[in-house]
Amino acid sequence: MAWLPIPPEEIDGLPDTLEYAFWDGGPDYPTDPARCAFYCVPYMKPPQVCTRPLSAMTGLRVVQTLTAGIDHIKPALADLAPGVRLCNARGVHDASTAELALALILASLRGIPDFVRGQDAEEWRSGFRPALADKSVLIVGYGAIGSAIEDRLVPFECERVARVARSPRTTERGPVHPIDALPRLLPEADVVVLVTPLTEATRGLAGAEFLSRMKDGALLVNVARGGVVDTKALLTELESGRLRAALDVTDPEPLPAGHPLWHAPGVLISPHVGGPTSAFLPRAKRLLRDQLHRYARGESLAHLIATTG
Repeated sequence: MAWLPIPPEEIDGLPDTLEYAFWDGGPDYPTDPARCAFYCVPYMKPPQVCTRPLSAMTGLRVVQTLTAGIDHIKPALADLAPGVRLCNARGVHDASTAELALALILASLRGIPDFVRGQDAEEWRSGFRPALADKSVLIVGYGAIGSAIEDRLVPFECERVARVARSPRTTERGPVHPIDALPRLLPEADVVVLVTPLTEATRGLAGAEFLSRMKDGALLVNVARGGVVDTKALLTELESGRLRAALDVTDPEPLPAGHPLWHAPGVLISPHVGGPTSAFLPRAKRLLRDQLHRYARGESLAHLIATTG
């Protein structure tokens, strides 16, 4: 049996050899969790909700997230039986997250938040603003979403786009540099976009040393996870006026009332909305249809991240 957070009757073409149940994190389970072999984690629900049925899923074979990041579910895997496969949703959020990254860059550079405040106050706040054209952009975490961000930067006449990932490689657009190239690349970038997964290696990656290497006036854009940035170190740079930031994710998250990040100078905050757009549902349905057909046929699953054991 497969538990899905989207009503199965709304997903065309599911294999008819499987049974399905709809569960989106509600208090009551649709069936005995022990019957569930394929568990698709509810989307945009707290970790304690997503992991709650796992201990009772004694027949579990697959855990499928609808997010690219798996940090909210991965710690619970240690308590599962060996052989359970964890798959993420690589590709589902590429378009919407890349769109938001570009929107945050443009809004920050062109001063859109100040225009909105001026409209609220009925004030005509004109003036000179930087453009994205002729800027150097550094993408840190050049996977599917990083590549989609570069796709959307192409028409904006950037002077340069540099790419960094865990492993160096060559793409049609140019080299992808290893992570140890950051000290050399950061001082050259006008805009630094973070789109890495949150792992032990990337937690606090954008700390005091990282930020100090960014050029004066540079913009840090985080569409990855809040924990990739050291909030205290970022606040120091923002409050000095040396750097600006556009953040779709924060640490802590949700950002509590009264937190100094809310009113730090030069910061634009969106409430972790990179994924939940109209682009999500059709792509999530396609992913689930493909994965469930693979599972029903006994084939290798796409986007396999880890296997318990």
